[in-house]
Amino acid sequence: MCGIAGVVDLHGRRPPDAALLRRMLALLRQRGPEGAGLYRDAVAGLAHARLSIVDLAGGRQPIANEDGTVWVVCNGEIFNYPELRAELLARGHRFRTVSDTEVIVHLYEERGADCVTPLIGDFAFAVWDARARRLLLARDRLGVRPLFYTMPAPGALRFASEVKALFADPSLPRRIDPEALDQTFTYWAPLPGRTLFEGVRELPPAHVLVAEQGRVRAHRYWRLRVDPEPRNRRPEAEYAEELRALLVDATRLRLRADVPVGAYLSGGLDSSVITAIVHHYTDNRMETFSVAFTEAAYDERRYQQAMARALGTRHHVLEVSARDIGAAFPEVVWHTETVLLRTAPVPFFLLSRFVRAHGLKVVLTGEGSDEFLGGYNIFKEAKVRCFWARRPESRSRPLLLRRLYGYVDGLSETPLAYLRAHFGQGLAEVDDPAYSHLVRWRSTARLKRFFAPALRDALTHVDHAPELAAALDGITAADDPVARAQHVEAAIFLPQYLLSSQGDRVAMAHAVEGRFPFLDHRLVEFCNRLPTDLKLHGLQEKYLLKRAVADLIPALIRERPKQPYRAPIVPAFLATEAPALLREVLSEAATVEAGYFDPVAVRGLVEKGRRLGRLSEFEAMALVGVASVHLVHDLFGAGFRARLPAPADDVVEVGAVTPLVT
Repeated sequence: MCGIAGVVDLHGRRPPDAALLRRMLALLRQRGPEGAGLYRDAVAGLAHARLSIVDLAGGRQPIANEDGTVWVVCNGEIFNYPELRAELLARGHRFRTVSDTEVIVHLYEERGADCVTPLIGDFAFAVWDARARRLLLARDRLGVRPLFYTMPAPGALRFASEVKALFADPSLPRRIDPEALDQTFTYWAPLPGRTLFEGVRELPPAHVLVAEQGRVRAHRYWRLRVDPEPRNRRPEAEYAEELRALLVDATRLRLRADVPVGAYLSGGLDSSVITAIVHHYTDNRMETFSVAFTEAAYDERRYQQAMARALGTRHHVLEVSARDIGAAFPEVVWHTETVLLRTAPVPFFLLSRFVRAHGLKVVLTGEGSDEFLGGYNIFKEAKVRCFWARRPESRSRPLLLRRLYGYVDGLSETPLAYLRAHFGQGLAEVDDPAYSHLVRWRSTARLKRFFAPALRDALTHVDHAPELAAALDGITAADDPVARAQHVEAAIFLPQYLLSSQGDRVAMAHAVEGRFPFLDHRLVEFCNRLPTDLKLHGLQEKYLLKRAVADLIPALIRERPKQPYRAPIVPAFLATEAPALLREVLSEAATVEAGYFDPVAVRGLVEKGRRLGRLSEFEAMALVGVASVHLVHDLFGAGFRARLPAPADDVVEVGAVTPLVT
């Protein structure tokens, strides 16, 4: 795990600016505090901030091929690098290091842009082919690692692991894109390819970008397909055995490191499965880490401690209060570089700092299980709504929805009329590829009532349908609502919101690498072919996973009702002890100055929250959204220069290398 950056002028009109590259590196050093490297020639420059995980002594980047004509910088890990290295050695390639990154340059020599195909891992990398004057950017299949780019002039391209590094160039505008803001207040994040900022793009997951001869083109090298096999095509026991074998292999690969590897233990099924596999199938003496909350409604320490005791791990607990969340929220916005609608990323930010303080810099986590094994309530909701749509006049069918959201205050007693009004939105639109998410998106879009009139007017004729259709390209199983829902969730919410705000960005804020066995693409492809009833059995989530690991997980964990991960909002933002900065960004003066929201509406929201000490789910999301927009406006606007670190002065600059003797 690291931070990467680079500049290239494909027309060769000006050499890369070393001072700019050093400023870009300085803004990435939280990702890679253990060394910095730089390569420059007459056309391109590559920069790398290192977090040393593999080949601690020799894995410095940028890394070249045998004759120094191909260079690479990589953020992330190639987990199957020993096998790839052996194959490449057998084909006559020579290596200078034993790092995972070096396999990329030799695969590029063999396969060009198709070098990504054999890789198992989480990665974002850049290859510069000096002889062909070609830049290749690539991102992993599920979007675990970020990669952003901008083109400030024809033929000029700059890229980086974080947007703030691109803003090291003071000539680039640092403005919020109104259309991206509109998308965020519908889909929870900008759609793939777009970022919150004007002129800054994100390379979508599973894409390769090639820039050469003044042209830039991108293509998808892997497709997400949720295409279930016919029901009960094989015995359940066979599916369970294969799932377990894939999970064990994915977990073992992610233990490859030259430093200790720990694990997050949330108290839920997914992280417990990963930790149990490590315990039963390896000799790793696992250290585990959990977040506990001072507020009982959010706390899961009972289950965390039970799992830690069952496995005998050395367990560490970080207790987080609403005040802690409020205090850390501005820093989380700085690191995630986007608008947030929940405070859920903040405890992960605090937990990664806690992990680093305990001397670890790699952790395994359970993300991905819910998306691909049927864990989310939105999949159940889609199933129930399709069932209801077949008899829309039914009084009993919508009542099934009360069972899904018991954590939402009062929903279990909600009148039938409310259920019909809320969950009945678009009930008959069952052929819409995004049918499962229409209720969520329409509900989130209500947040735009807080927009300032001028912003609403500017967005009146904006149509996001083409971008949404591109993001959902390839949806199959049109007659299977759960399969379609899983595709939508994995294509949009997983990379754009979850992995961005609760994964890489908050972990790497403290130089901690998260590894995700459930996001191994081989496991994902297997899960996407499973008969749907093996994932969501009636309304029982993750049916096959529970069967596959029944002997590894205590019944207390395996049979507990799913508790969605949440964190406090209103007390963190509006209590008397809330940080002054949050009070400031929610003030009427801040609302007027930024210009994105209606000051009267925001004032009413804040006053209601302070008066009652609580807000509805919708209102709480609006509160977080307003605060984070104003923080982005301040941190990346007028306040950006105040946060600029000094240019990195410990950079090792490399150029032409001595060719290896073959």
